[in-house]
Amino acid sequence: MSNASKHVLIVAGEASGDLHGSNLVSAMKKIDPEISIRGIGGDKMMDAGVDILAHASDMAVVGLTEAISKLHFIYKTSLGLKRLIKNSRPDLLILIDYPDFNINLARTARQCSVPVLYYVSPQIWAWRSGRIKKIAARVDRMAVILPFEKEFYRDSDLKVDYVGHPLLDSVPKGLDRGQLVVDMDLNGASPVIGFLPGSRKEEVLSLLPVMVKAAEALASHYPGLKCIIPVAPTISPELVLSIIGQSDLDIRISRSDIYKTLAVCDLALVASGTATLETAIMEVPMVIIYKISPLSYWIGKKIINVQYIGLVNLIAGKEVVPELVQKEVTPEIIEKEVIAILGDNPRRELIINDLKMVKHRMGSGGASERTARIAMEMIENFSQ
Repeated sequence: MSNASKHVLIVAGEASGDLHGSNLVSAMKKIDPEISIRGIGGDKMMDAGVDILAHASDMAVVGLTEAISKLHFIYKTSLGLKRLIKNSRPDLLILIDYPDFNINLARTARQCSVPVLYYVSPQIWAWRSGRIKKIAARVDRMAVILPFEKEFYRDSDLKVDYVGHPLLDSVPKGLDRGQLVVDMDLNGASPVIGFLPGSRKEEVLSLLPVMVKAAEALASHYPGLKCIIPVAPTISPELVLSIIGQSDLDIRISRSDIYKTLAVCDLALVASGTATLETAIMEVPMVIIYKISPLSYWIGKKIINVQYIGLVNLIAGKEVVPELVQKEVTPEIIEKEVIAILGDNPRRELIINDLKMVKHRMGSGGASERTARIAMEMIENFSQ
């Protein structure tokens, strides 16, 4: 099949979507190097060959109240994409998570007879399950990445494929922890604690100062403590430096990818989100923390229906790692949870074994290639 004249529009509004989108685009270009792809994404999608129309870092929000400051830009971007769909009629629209924006965009695509592939399902299992009917009416095919998601679409007419989790394709092979410790100048550090405060500015401002204060308290128990932060591509290193620069702790900013950074960690403090799964893949014990504005949390409590905040615990079906939410996110409580894990070797080993189980449930890799084949099949079918 020659796709020299085929054009795809892709939308990923957050850092995790940028990662998954870049891997998907790379897999599609392996099938057909001539295919033209443009849309919304970040630096990774740009590097993969996507013509970026708006950057994901300008679209990402955390919490409902935090979205207000970006509403005008998001609305303007939505109008621009809708005009593009109507005027240029892409051969396929690929949507990656980012539900409110993307489900709305799918409506325009359906009106213009543009096929829609939704990759990474909205979290209908957590809140607003009524969206299933709307999604089924606007989307042609769904590729889900969590093992329990396919069941939620069972009663709809939407064709759903479980492709496995794309994060498994991102892990570098043959990581040598000893060499990485040397490369990152962490010789003699014990323990090494990773800070993963999120991929959005609001998250970093909210969570990183608390992580630093907790580590400062931990330093009295662990004189050899060192900390390391893999900075998300959507976050400026200057922002991180402005926070950690106020501390006397030995805190490194890692220029390596997140997996190499996690490979040297004995434990990680992780913002709820995709990073919890990346940490699980590396089998690193963690404490999940989640804190948004009080109003956002109050609204969320009214509409979100899940037993756990962390994806790791949701996949496991039990609390594999501790979760600290809102008022629990204090230096004192974080310190207590870290000591409870590092100071109890049987518990630490149990957590590692449970993380291996979660990793197994995430699939065996190849999600990007499977989804790329689905995308190319849709282009071919709808062009006939």
